Amino acid sequence: MSQTCHLAAILAADVFGYSRLFGEDEGGTFQAFKAIRAELFDPTIEAHNGRLVKTMGDGFLVEFSSVVDALCCATEVQAHRAERNVIGPTDKPIDFRIGINVGDIVV
Repeated sequence: MSQTCHLAAILAADVFGYSRLFGEDEGGTFQAFKAIRAELFDPTIEAHNGRLVKTMGDGFLVEFSSVVDALCCATEVQAHRAERNVIGPTDKPIDFRIGINVGDIVV
């Protein structure tokens, strides 16, 4: 089996306090997360040339060929969420933790 390596920027994101939010309002939290992903994350990932690699409950991993694209995607998502949390319901805002790592990955 042949393996190849290439440089990539990996964006990891998850909902801060998801277990608590889910425990307080299971249905509402799940629906809000699905809506945020469909309306914000997926189009933003695509706009910045990312590829969704893996989903895990309240989070996901996204591969970018450029760290600039990964950073722009993360910045855009965080700015949008900060704006929505100010004008939206403030009792249970949905905030994301996002990290980016750059390095060789094995395919």
